[in-house]
Amino acid sequence: MITLGVEEEYLLVDPVDGLPVPAAEAVRAAADLQTAVTDGEVQPELLRVQVEVATPVCETLDEVGGHLLRLRHAVSAAAEQAGCRIAASGTAPFVSRTPVEVTDNVRYRSLHSDAPRLVDEQLINGMHVHVGVPDREAGVVVLNRLRPWLPLLVAMSANSPLWDGRDTGFASWRTITFSRWSISGVPPAFADVADYDRRVNDLLAAGVLRDHARVYWHARLSDRYPTVEVRAMDVQLRADDAVMLAAIVRALVATVLRDEATGAPAYEPAPEFVAAAHWHAARHGLDDVLIDPYAPRRLKAGDLVGRLIEYLTPALEDAGDVRQVNGLVHRLLREGTGADRQRDALRRGGRDALLDLLTARGAAPDRR
Repeated sequence: MITLGVEEEYLLVDPVDGLPVPAAEAVRAAADLQTAVTDGEVQPELLRVQVEVATPVCETLDEVGGHLLRLRHAVSAAAEQAGCRIAASGTAPFVSRTPVEVTDNVRYRSLHSDAPRLVDEQLINGMHVHVGVPDREAGVVVLNRLRPWLPLLVAMSANSPLWDGRDTGFASWRTITFSRWSISGVPPAFADVADYDRRVNDLLAAGVLRDHARVYWHARLSDRYPTVEVRAMDVQLRADDAVMLAAIVRALVATVLRDEATGAPAYEPAPEFVAAAHWHAARHGLDDVLIDPYAPRRLKAGDLVGRLIEYLTPALEDAGDVRQVNGLVHRLLREGTGADRQRDALRRGGRDALLDLLTARGAAPDRR
């Protein structure tokens, strides 16, 4: 069984006006006192209005879902103690006019020194999936063969349509915000692991990067473990949607490794084609047509999602995930993405309804 782990980033907000609250230290301290939380599971993030959680290494979707629910409930309770709530949104829907403080550590302070306005506006929250691979060479194979599908992951996970109280017109504004970093977006294709290491080391030597952690590609190799980290997705409103995406990412890794082993040709779309598909996915989510990753044409979003699931079905069956994933994908296509639900809540009930969606369901994703 291919192992996986999930990280989620949450925003801390005022329960009345929805503005970000710089209470990360208090929330982490309160969470660490809970018996349900172990060391290192609740972590600091770039800004003091954010926290991150990390599941242990898992083998099954039940494990992933159980840990995410446990951690969401624990952090939610800790936030309540600190006078705020967690919001499971890819962007901060309401923004204070006062810049948010950076978390006090050397790396985060250096980031702010290098790109102050970018960091001030880094009120974004993602979901990262770490998938085990046999070795780093296999990891590069995965990166290369995943590239055409990364824009669809952006579209399926879109949960950040709002910024500063207004609709941005994008389903994933987080994707657009994050793309302003120098090394970000869909990674280039690599000849092999030596090519990957050389190119990253050249960026370090040139001073473009201060450290490996600033490689902000949507998929990258871990420096410490034999894993691939896929970072394309917005944090999800519901834990089971996060489980669905984690299962899809794992099945993608298994499928492309199978393709490599059987000698299936690897499709290498032109960089500008992938970049355009990436932007289009962030703009529209699943509301419109999407760009076919294997041809210069557009397809209905639902048709492209169906093609992906058909491609992944053997790997999903091998992992015992096919029934659960199919059910969640059908719900996604029926109810829409998090971006669709945020817009609907704001339209129906304004700020109060939106905050209820982001905080109540973010804190307890199993409630209806």
